[in-house]
Amino acid sequence: MLVGRSFLLTRSAKILLKRNFASATATVASPKTKMAELKYNEHGIISDVIKAAPLDVIHVKYPSGVQQNLGNELKPRQVKDQPEVSWKADDKELYTLCLTDPDAPSRENPKNGEWKHWLVVNIPGSKVKEGQVLAGYVGSGPPEGSGKHRYVLLAYKQPGKISPEDKPLTSSQADGRAHFRIQKWADKHKLGDPIAGNFYLAEWDDYVPELYKTFSG
Repeated sequence: MLVGRSFLLTRSAKILLKRNFASATATVASPKTKMAELKYNEHGIISDVIKAAPLDVIHVKYPSGVQQNLGNELKPRQVKDQPEVSWKADDKELYTLCLTDPDAPSRENPKNGEWKHWLVVNIPGSKVKEGQVLAGYVGSGPPEGSGKHRYVLLAYKQPGKISPEDKPLTSSQADGRAHFRIQKWADKHKLGDPIAGNFYLAEWDDYVPELYKTFSG
């Protein structure tokens, strides 16, 4: 009986240690995640755009060669073309990707924010090109003198397939993009908090007038 009790106690101790270890590793965020959360808070994105910082970072590279890096400053001309993006995703799941600007027409007077720059749903894994485009990609176009804008890219895991209600917007359509709220949209479709994200800052450069000329409505 003594041997049996000792065996049970040892086995119980091992199970308890495993549970404690699992709990500790689950609650301790990585330094990279902590840094990202600090950046989201530092730039007011947690309060102005989303409720909680994503746990993962979306890797974003533009044809011009530049990349998003949690608040780095890029020029509109550098981000005029749709980027290649990737994040940790399950190929068997569907995801939503959104690029939004809460600072339209400026951070001091965001009466038109958020401005929806890109919205793709029903993405299998992180294969964005296989998703359903609801708003074609539009690069940064902050008005002259409006200061730096925050361009926030977010990925959400969907509970199921989304059936869009609105007609998709092409990249040449500006109407229908203002007064968007990604948090409200995510709540409506029960997406929860974003699972990955990134963002950059940009202000007016000489490409912006060129961008405006591409809009048909």
